[in-house]
Amino acid sequence: MSLINTPFGFASTAAEVAAGIDLTGRRAVVTGASSGLGVETARALAGTGAEVTLAVRDTEAGERAAKDIVATTGNTALQVAPLDLTDPASIAAFTAAWAGPLHILVANAGVMACPERHTTQGWEWQFTTNHLGHFALATGLHPALAADGAARIVLVSSSGHLLSPVVFDDIHFAFRPYDPWLAYGQSKTANVLFAVEATRRWAGDGITANALMPGAIYTDLQRHTGGRGSGTVPPELIKTPEQGAATSVLLATSPLLAGIGGRYFADCNETETIDRRADAPRLHGVARYALDPEGAKRLWTLSETLLATAEGLS
Repeated sequence: MSLINTPFGFASTAAEVAAGIDLTGRRAVVTGASSGLGVETARALAGTGAEVTLAVRDTEAGERAAKDIVATTGNTALQVAPLDLTDPASIAAFTAAWAGPLHILVANAGVMACPERHTTQGWEWQFTTNHLGHFALATGLHPALAADGAARIVLVSSSGHLLSPVVFDDIHFAFRPYDPWLAYGQSKTANVLFAVEATRRWAGDGITANALMPGAIYTDLQRHTGGRGSGTVPPELIKTPEQGAATSVLLATSPLLAGIGGRYFADCNETETIDRRADAPRLHGVARYALDPEGAKRLWTLSETLLATAEGLS
C-alpha cells in the first residue's frame, strides 16, 4: 500500500489547501474551534462555503470566533454549540440536538501534559478529553455521518503518540505513577487507533477517518508546559496556526483523500510507519502499535464499555 502524497507540505496553510474547493451545502463540526488550530480549521472550512458548527466549552469565546470567521470569509452559516468532552451528558445533548446529515467531523479539541486529574467517573483527564469524548461524539453522530454517504472524520493526533501506546491494563493510572506526557502519549495513540477501527467498522456507510500530526504550534494547548510544548522543537520547525491547520483541512476536504481512511498524516502527506521512536524523522512517523487493527478493535470495545458504565451510573 503506497503512501498518499499531495502537492502540499510543511509551509502550506489551511487556506491554500482549501483553495478552489466548494463545499456549499455540506456541514461540518469542529471541536475546540474557539481558538488556535480549531478556529483556523473552521475558518478554512467556512471559506469553502460549508456550514460550520463550532463545538466549544466556552460559548462566549466561540461566538467571538464565529463573528471573526464571518467577517473574514463572508460565510454567515456559522453556529456555536456547547460541548464538554469530559461530560457524557453534554455530549449526549449535542448529538441529540443534531438534525440532518453531517459531512465532516474534525476532532480537534484537546489537552496536553496537564496535571493529574480525573473525571467524576474516575477516567484520566487527557484520555477522556482527547479520545473518549470524541469517541462518544462520533458514535453519537454516526447516523448523521452515515446519512451523508461519504463523510469524513479527522482526528488531530500528535507525534506525542510515540511516547506511549495505549496501556490497556492501566489507562487511568490507578496503579502506576501519573506521568503527564505518558498520559498525553496514550491519548494521542488512541486517536490513531480510533481512525483505524472507525474506517473498518463504518466502511459500509462510506465513512472514512484519518489522524494527523498538525506540527509544532504555539497555542493555548501549551498552557501546562510554559507555552513551549516539550521544549525540544527547533525554531525552524514551528508553524503558524494557519499552517498547523492545513493537514486537518486537507483530510477534511481534498479529493485526493476520497475513500481513504485509517491512515496518519503529517505536513499534508501520509507518513511512514516506524518501530522505534529514534527512527522518526523530525516530527514525522507513526508507531506501528498506533495502526494495529487488533489494538484498534480492543480500544473500541473498551471505549464502548466505559461509556455504557457511565450511562448506567447516571
